[in-house]
Amino acid sequence: MRPEKQLLLDEIAEKINGSKAFVLTSYGKLEPNISSHFRQTLGKAGGSFEVVRKRILVKAAQSAGISLEEEMLKGHVGIVFAESDPVQATKALFQFNKENENLLHVLGGQFEGRLCSAQDVEQISKLPGQQEMRAQFLATLEAPLSQTLSVMQALLTSVMYCLEEKSQKT
Repeated sequence: MRPEKQLLLDEIAEKINGSKAFVLTSYGKLEPNISSHFRQTLGKAGGSFEVVRKRILVKAAQSAGISLEEEMLKGHVGIVFAESDPVQATKALFQFNKENENLLHVLGGQFEGRLCSAQDVEQISKLPGQQEMRAQFLATLEAPLSQTLSVMQALLTSVMYCLEEKSQKT
C-alpha cells in the first residue's frame, strides 16, 4: 500500500476508535457550499463529516475491530463521527437531511460498540439529548418537593386569610 493511502487509513481508523459513534451515509450531489454548511452544523453538535473511499473505510474499520462489508456501502460514502454526544450529531444529520431534500442517505452506524441499521440510527436521532435528559431528570426530582411546598404554603395562606377575615368581623 502506498504511504499516502496508509496515512489516510490510519487517520480514519484513529477517528473510528476516537469517536463515541459514527453514522455511514451515501450521497449524490453534495455541493461545496452545502457541504460546508453541513460540516459547520455538525461541528456545533460535536461531530465531523468525512468523505472516504469504500476500500479505505472497510480496511480502517477492520483495523479498528469492526466488520463492514463493501456491498452494504452504496454510492459515494461519507461518515459522520460523533466525538461528544452521539444523539446531538445524529439529530443534526437528520435535521440537515430534512432541510436539504434528503441529500444524504443513512446506511447504518455504530453506537456504543454495536452496529445499527438505518432505522435504528433514525430512532436514536429522536431520543432526547444528554442535556435534555438531565433537565427531565431534575424536573422529576424537583416536582414532588415543589408540590409539597405549594400545599404547605396554601395551608399557611388559608390560615392567614381566616385570621384576617375574623379580625374584620369584630
